[in-house]
Amino acid sequence: MLRRWTPTRRPPDVRALITGASGFVGRHLARHLEDLGDDVIGTDRSDGGPDLLDAEGLEKLLVDLSPEVVYHLAGDADVGGSWDHPLETFRANAEGTLNVLAAARAAGVGRVLSIGSADVYGIVPAEDLPITEETPLRPVSPYAASKVAAEYLALQAWLGREQDVVCVRAFNHIGPGQSERFVAPAVAMRIVRTEREGGELVAAGNLTPRRDVTDVRDVVRAYRMLVTSGRPGTIYNVCSGTAYSIAELCDMLVANASRPLRIEADPDLQRPVDLPVLVGDHSLITEHTGWEPEIPIERSLRELLEECRTRP
Repeated sequence: MLRRWTPTRRPPDVRALITGASGFVGRHLARHLEDLGDDVIGTDRSDGGPDLLDAEGLEKLLVDLSPEVVYHLAGDADVGGSWDHPLETFRANAEGTLNVLAAARAAGVGRVLSIGSADVYGIVPAEDLPITEETPLRPVSPYAASKVAAEYLALQAWLGREQDVVCVRAFNHIGPGQSERFVAPAVAMRIVRTEREGGELVAAGNLTPRRDVTDVRDVVRAYRMLVTSGRPGTIYNVCSGTAYSIAELCDMLVANASRPLRIEADPDLQRPVDLPVLVGDHSLITEHTGWEPEIPIERSLRELLEECRTRP
């Protein structure tokens, strides 16, 4: 029997389980929830937790721990790498979400927040920007297609089983601790290496795409607010509403370098397909929860570069 989650209540100590807790967003989310007084449980395959494809292991974990809410962050987040291993990406994101939802039902979890991606929107014509939740889905990468499937499995759980699920389409987010598989930390680490080793050129991939970027600490605030105030069966954009070109992001990073450096485009670092513009509208989440981004992009990039300087 599912426990009914009452979105309007704001308990000081929600018992929350985070899948993918050891990842970039998971670590920031756990810290934020703990700061608010929540009882946080983390599970991650890298720390010995069950694999997303281990349906029996996931069910046993959730039944044993009995969380009130689940933040489902785990999965394959490598957009570029998904072209090389599309089946693995699809299984981790789609089948993995299906298993988490089933385990949550078995454990009587009150609410599941299923984290998706704005990549599901694909290439959107300029006249249709900014992107709202009503924008048609046009997935380009295998990763994006896997996220469409995961999202629809979550919606089916709500529509077909009345399972309390809230879905997120997260746009790009950055901050301290992010992996080099993503553009901003990759460029930041190249700046750090150039500072250490000498030289004046820093390589980057395609500089022309424009991305809606939000600080990860604002993103996790949005996730908690959606758990407490979001509406079941609803999909929410989590974004800043402002797009920056990759060139602009690189320039802001270089401006914080310890000496003059220049960015140089490297064709070998480009993806097979890059979406030209991705900028969202966060009106719905703002209307339902009051959330708005607060941390300026300049601070996010400066603190990311400072954190990269502490890495080996």
